Amino acid sequence: MKKLEGFQRKYLRGVAHGLKPVVFIGQKGLTPEVLLSAEKAFERHELIKVKFNDFKEKADKTEISGRIEEETGAENVGMIGHTVIFYRQQEDPEKRKTSLPQRYP
Repeated sequence: MKKLEGFQRKYLRGVAHGLKPVVFIGQKGLTPEVLLSAEKAFERHELIKVKFNDFKEKADKTEISGRIEEETGAENVGMIGHTVIFYRQQEDPEKRKTSLPQRYP
């Protein structure tokens, strides 16, 4: 999957607005269990929200978000408060639920 364009990120943030977080990061930070939970979430959804319960510093959240991107192959769509939105396109075209706009409207 190629990198997302700015207008695609904006579109995905709009789609994610009504979603609830499905992965929660607590005081232990990014554990193997959290990564496994994120992988399972990506199997069911292309767009997920990850909520930071105990990390309030932006630098910490940015570092953990970067590690999630590396480990899962997802792309950070945006961070709003203590919640990060990630997108990873489903490999099977028949299972894809989100259709990205291909050009700026």
